[in-house]
Amino acid sequence: MTRRTLIAGNWKMNTRRDSAAALAKGVVDGLSDSTDVEVVLCPPSVYLAAVEECVVGTHVALGGQNLCAEGDGAFTGEVNAAMLTDIGCGYVILGHSERRQLFGETDADVSKKLHAALAGNLIPIVCVGETQQQRETGETEQVVREQVKGSLAGLDEARAAGIVIAYEPVWAIGTGLTATPEQAEAVHAFIRKLLAEDFGEDVAGQIRLQYGGSVKPANAKELLGQENIDGALVGGASLKAEDFLQIIAAA
Repeated sequence: MTRRTLIAGNWKMNTRRDSAAALAKGVVDGLSDSTDVEVVLCPPSVYLAAVEECVVGTHVALGGQNLCAEGDGAFTGEVNAAMLTDIGCGYVILGHSERRQLFGETDADVSKKLHAALAGNLIPIVCVGETQQQRETGETEQVVREQVKGSLAGLDEARAAGIVIAYEPVWAIGTGLTATPEQAEAVHAFIRKLLAEDFGEDVAGQIRLQYGGSVKPANAKELLGQENIDGALVGGASLKAEDFLQIIAAA
């Protein structure tokens, strides 16, 4: 089954208004009009409007880095699905390891956000992955299983087909370390198997699985050449248009 490759840039808490716009423009200008790779930029929420002005009407989509599962109301500092779609987002990252580790988000929290994103017509990119200690103690599959099952709880087959899952081993995020293509493919194949258990082979074959964790131009082609890796969630390398474009080209 053919799955369209998805390359997303997670800018985290980097850039300022002018540099965000310049970076977005650099990506847009460097893309071929005929690219068959889907590209998403996820800037800090305060710069979504500035980036949206640069990508509207182009091949580049806009995404949020997080959302609040609640509707409008007394939730100071939060941004919900309706706000993200209103400003032009089509995607949202959920359950990133930094959200889980630094802000205490649980699988139940991610599940609630997932359903809010889908109800708001956003495509969720749900992140899962193990720590270095968990890998060393042989817990990778157990951890990934719990995160996938918990984060996707209550999801039906029809909605599951449209989500994205990003496998990001925590030990490879921002460290310069990268899972080998074989390590990454093994976990992606395992995730595909888990999805087939819950949603059937056909739906599991439609769900796109990204790899994230120090993806850069030098390793992108080999990682993206694996059977079950359908794209990349890129951190540091997405902050330089030239590097990000090379990763897209590798796809």
